[in-house]
Amino acid sequence: MDLEQLASFMTVVESGTFTRAAELRHLAQPSLSRQIATLERDLGTQLFRRDRSGSVLTEAGETLLPLARRMLADADTVRRELGELAGLQRGRVRLGATPTLCISLVAEALVDFHRDHPSIELVISEHGSRTLVEQLDAGELDLALVTTSDPASTGRFSVVPLLSEELVVISSARSTVFDADRAVTLAQVARAPQVVFSSTYDLRSTTDRAFDDAGLVPRVVLEGAEMDSALRFVERGLGVAIAPAMVLVNRPELRSNPLREPTLTRTISEVRPRGVAPSAAVAALHETVLATVHELASGSPALNRL
Repeated sequence: MDLEQLASFMTVVESGTFTRAAELRHLAQPSLSRQIATLERDLGTQLFRRDRSGSVLTEAGETLLPLARRMLADADTVRRELGELAGLQRGRVRLGATPTLCISLVAEALVDFHRDHPSIELVISEHGSRTLVEQLDAGELDLALVTTSDPASTGRFSVVPLLSEELVVISSARSTVFDADRAVTLAQVARAPQVVFSSTYDLRSTTDRAFDDAGLVPRVVLEGAEMDSALRFVERGLGVAIAPAMVLVNRPELRSNPLREPTLTRTISEVRPRGVAPSAAVAALHETVLATVHELASGSPALNRL
């Protein structure tokens, strides 16, 4: 039993004759008759009997009628809903991103994506890279933007490097601790009052390691801040911080100095489960992220597309 047979069955019921049903279905009458005969053989019972008025349903045909009507309606629903998904008229994307990316790249990308695809539901998970990889592995996310190379070594994920980003020294736009736009060394940063991020951040591990390698002990005035609160503390002049260059997007109360001796960078990658075809909505978000990366990189020498 297939949908074509059921559609022919319903057309015979509605038109009353095989001849008229064949015309409506754009089939030769023998072809339609074979479809009904095959359906009857598969079901093991006769569905129609012929009399002077045309083709009349048997008891078995009467039993099949509401079932066939429901099955064809369900098939139409499937076609419509899958068409809506493919046409981005509905759907959902579960995106994971680190806190530093949520306030910069992701914020810019999602505004554009929602403008272009307002019917797509967006679900965001904001965590460190390792947690996001675990959520991907558990099937809880469709894709993630991370700042660690760990996923590449597992073989279970498709990893696409998007951007190389410099870490810069951020301070209040009114601060005089460093000359504007002038490169500073790690030793100079260590002597300045510093706001330090939470130990759960990959960024914190990177900066701690850089100070240790240089034999420096930073002058910390506040430790353990989350990204958004740390930026507010810096804006108010509490201290400086080493942060990704992208956090300066749409933050006129902050300024930055390039970091030299050494230069610190990080790679931002998009990660998806390997071997899983993305939905239309996921593919569209991927394209929006790429466009946002291009736009941000074109406006900052501290950002380089990969």
